[in-house]
Order: sequence, then C-alpha cells, then structure tokens
Amino acid sequence: MTRCVYFIVLLLCLGLMCPLVTGIFMDKLASKKLCADDNCVYTISLVRAEEDYNAPDCRFINIKKGQLIYVYSKLVKEKNSGEFWAGSVYGEQYEDHMGTVGYFPSSLVSEQHVYQEANKTVPTTVRNLQKP
Repeated sequence: MTRCVYFIVLLLCLGLMCPLVTGIFMDKLASKKLCADDNCVYTISLVRAEEDYNAPDCRFINIKKGQLIYVYSKLVKEKNSGEFWAGSVYGEQYEDHMGTVGYFPSSLVSEQHVYQEANKTVPTTVRNLQKP
C-alpha cells in the first residue's frame, strides 16, 4: 500500500512539473522595434483607439474605442506580419488596466500627440537581466 501511495505521489509531481518544463511556444512578432531610447521606457506618442480590440494572448492588451494609449515602442514590420505597437492604456476610467503594457495593431489607432521620435532601432531579443 505504501509503495502505491509513493508511486502515485511521484506521478503527480512529474505531471505537475511537465507544463513548467515544456512551456508554451509563441511566434515572435518581430526582430526589431523602434523606440525613443535604448530601453524603450520613454513615451513616443499618445494615440486614440478607433475600434475595439480583444487581445488574442497575454502579449497583447485589450483596447476600447475612444481609449487613450501611451505608446512606448513600434515593432518593425516583417513580411507576412501586421504592424504592432506596444503601449499602456491611459485615463481614470481605465484605472484597473493602467500600467499594463502590451501590443495592439497600429491600424486601429490614430496618433493624437507625438512626444518624441522613435529613432532608435532595438532588437526584440530577451536581454540578460543578471548583474555584471
């Protein structure tokens, strides 16, 4: 009986670890992005959503028609891909979503104000966050 319990616990542990090991593969949207600075933290522009958009996965943000969004980077369009910008929502009525940064299609927004030009080309690869 004890061996059976240990075996079941072992199987459960292995089963729970499996999703952590395999992960979920998502297609890369672009290899480069345009930013105002090397770290893409400065606001490029303020845009207004012309249509609603429902995020297809966790990399994107939901936007509602009329919503204002701060833009921090613009992905460099590659063949067979759409053009996406990264930003976060703005405004008190969207307080529960403020600070959430994600991608959205640039075709669904209109630029209201440009703060600075996005003239830095930055790779979209994962950076090493360890201290030197």
